[in-house]
Amino acid sequence: MLSQTQKYRSSDALLFRLLKSFALPLLLLSLTGCAAQIAYRDAKKLVAEDQIEAGLVKYREAMRADPYNAEYRIAYLRIRDKNVLQLLEQGEALLKEGNNEAARNSFNQALALDAASERARNDLRSLEINMRQEKQIAAASTALEMKENETARQILNAVLAESPGNQKARSLLASIAESPKAASAESGIAKQFKKPISIQFKDTPLRQVFDVIARTSGLNFVFDKDVKADQKATISLKNSSIELAVYYLLMSNQLEQQIVDANTIMIYPNSAAKLKEYQEMVVKTFFIANADAKLVANTLKTILKSKDIVVDEKLNLVILRDTRESIRLAEKLVALQDIPEAEVMLEVEILEVKTNRLTELGVAWPASLALSPLTAGNGVGFTIADLRNLNQNNIGITPPSVTINANTKDGDANTLANPRIRVRNREKAKVHIGEKLPSVTTTVSPGAAGFASESVSYIDVGLTLNVEPTIYLNNEVAIRVDLEVSNLLGTMTTKSGTVGYQIGTRKATTVLQLKDGENQVLAGLISNEDRSNGNKVPGVGDLPLLGRLFGSTKDDTQKTEIVLSITPRLIRNIRRPEANSSEFSAGTDANFRNRPDAVARAPAIVAPAKVEPVATPVLIPVWPAATEVGTEPVVKQEK
Repeated sequence: MLSQTQKYRSSDALLFRLLKSFALPLLLLSLTGCAAQIAYRDAKKLVAEDQIEAGLVKYREAMRADPYNAEYRIAYLRIRDKNVLQLLEQGEALLKEGNNEAARNSFNQALALDAASERARNDLRSLEINMRQEKQIAAASTALEMKENETARQILNAVLAESPGNQKARSLLASIAESPKAASAESGIAKQFKKPISIQFKDTPLRQVFDVIARTSGLNFVFDKDVKADQKATISLKNSSIELAVYYLLMSNQLEQQIVDANTIMIYPNSAAKLKEYQEMVVKTFFIANADAKLVANTLKTILKSKDIVVDEKLNLVILRDTRESIRLAEKLVALQDIPEAEVMLEVEILEVKTNRLTELGVAWPASLALSPLTAGNGVGFTIADLRNLNQNNIGITPPSVTINANTKDGDANTLANPRIRVRNREKAKVHIGEKLPSVTTTVSPGAAGFASESVSYIDVGLTLNVEPTIYLNNEVAIRVDLEVSNLLGTMTTKSGTVGYQIGTRKATTVLQLKDGENQVLAGLISNEDRSNGNKVPGVGDLPLLGRLFGSTKDDTQKTEIVLSITPRLIRNIRRPEANSSEFSAGTDANFRNRPDAVARAPAIVAPAKVEPVATPVLIPVWPAATEVGTEPVVKQEK
């Protein structure tokens, strides 16, 4: 057995080992806590000195030193998010001003602070799109300077397909539409397609006519195997263009064309099988910003007779698969329909004027006299046996009181409500100022058991205003107004204990048509209440003048009037489309390909040289004299 001294020594050794094992972790923990506090204090100081990035670094050090401290994390997130938001707003403002490099720096700084910021990534993508569109707009301007209107139009349409709100692209496209040279429909396949020509053929093989056009324009024509080689063509055009010549040849011979490349055109029969084989289909996605995707899809189905239409109601987009001509028409139709809704701000002023007149005059005499037995002298109440000994000595009386009333009260109360309601066109808006009263309905089921159930509904009491505006293009607004003012008159209790309410109502419904900024006042909803209560001594209280001494009369007059003032302020009206956008050519019922618009040209001058007739028809292109610069080639058929 161990002695007492040995026991003390072993216990001391155990305690020393325990202290030694816990001392190092406790020391490290205390040092870590001190480091976290120091880093947190330094972070706050740096942020106060507007050194945000260095402060955030110190906040992260504090969080690493003490990862379970919620205070450090909340402070870090608050400072980081605040500065990221400031950088993003600054970058977006710079992007609107056109300072792309400064905007890029702001967005990159925001990403450096918060690498998971999706808004910063979207802003950078918008910046890249904006810079690319600026290059496209510059290319379109260059094309306009070189009189290549169709090339510029295609570039600008591509820009507006991505960014419909790009004002630079819209203004350039409007200048193209207003340009006098924009009247000619340029195909865009090659400049040779727009060359002027005068041509005359009668009962000539179709391929020979196309050969002459090919030599004049520099275009290549490839024929489908089903195009008849001996098919005859008759055409006579003066001061026209290559495009119109090709168009009329195709239309008059039931043929169609397929543009292969910038200089090659495929000619094939206009039949259902060949159209299905040669016509290229295009898939176009329309992201609808303002209109309803279903309505847009119905418009495209009705006008274009398109079958391959998909509507995504969640993303509010329409996907269309059709020919290029149909897609071009669909773009115009969507642009007409996808416009912002008109909105109006209704400035409403509701005034409730209450006038109270209370007059109370006379003498209020006691209406009753109360007698009661007195208690016995020992403090014990009367018993039934004591009632036999009642007399004037043990019956008490309540002293009567007489009140003289001479009072007049006047009260004027104005309750004003001045809401401003912003409403979209043909949408309803409601304003309710008041309270909801519960209405309990008891339903008893038939049968011997008679199970009863109660349901609660709520009744609006107070002022209720319903408005529905209709905005017209002449900046006038028709407003359907429904005004109702209700108040609680009293309550009633049924035999079953259900409480009912007596509600007084004043209601006005009308339709106003006002101009932008015009004010209209509706008044006359008046409620008059005259109440008279009297407390008189029978007989003498009805005497004139003298009856005032033997009675009291209370006259209460209440008058309430509701005044409604309404003023519409147009925020956005429906914008009328431009003339060239609201009316445009849509081809024929069988084909949406538009006829090229002809432009008046100077007459071609033919050289005076005379060509001798030959036995067989020969196609001779006759050019103007060398002195005539800028005139057109003329192709004639001579016998």
